[in-house]
Order: sequence, then structure tokens, then C-alpha cells
Amino acid sequence: VQLVESGGDLVQAGGSLRLSCAVSGMEGRINTVGWYRQAPGKEREFVAQINSGGDITSYAGSVRGRFTISRDNAKNTVYLQMNSLKREDTAEYYCRADVADIYIYWGRGTQVTVSS
Repeated sequence: VQLVESGGDLVQAGGSLRLSCAVSGMEGRINTVGWYRQAPGKEREFVAQINSGGDITSYAGSVRGRFTISRDNAKNTVYLQMNSLKREDTAEYYCRADVADIYIYWGRGTQVTVSS
């Protein structure tokens, strides 16, 4: 299983970005997919996750109402739409996939930098 994140960029505060996580391998057995982030000097933290059917989502309190997670199972891709970005959203963003309720896979990350 391979996870490849994309869409990270430098953006001004108040702006928007959409991250993508392309999942390949074991299609049809990818269950919950989540986004996590890690800022320099900080622990990696949960951002959002979505279940296999795409109808159950959860968010960290710091992003709820600003970020939206979605998935297109036909494209094996999970998205994170980020609006009203703040400087504190600056971090490396990672995709995490639960495969067959047995394995956990991580992507290599994509950098999001929010400037004031």
C-alpha cells in the first residue's frame, strides 16, 4: 500500500488549500483514512478522519468548521479542503490509512505554510 500526499503550498492567512491523498494497493480494503499534522518541535496531531463509506467524519476542535475531509473511492483518493487558514495551521500534513483493520500506513507528508 502506498499513500502519496499532494497539494501543500505557501498560502496567506485566510486563504484556502486542498490536500489530496492518493492510495494505491489493496483497493477495496482501505477503511478509515485520516489526516494528521506535525509542526516543528511539536507532536504529530490528529486533524480529521473519514470512514470507508465516506459518510462518517470527525475533526479536531481546532479545525472544525474550517476543514472538510472527503473521499472519492472510485479514484482511491481522500481530500482535505482547508479554508480560513491560520498561521497555526502551518505544519507537515500526513495521510494515514487503516487497511483491512490490520495494517496502518502513512504517507510521507506535504508541507503547508501559512503566512500572515
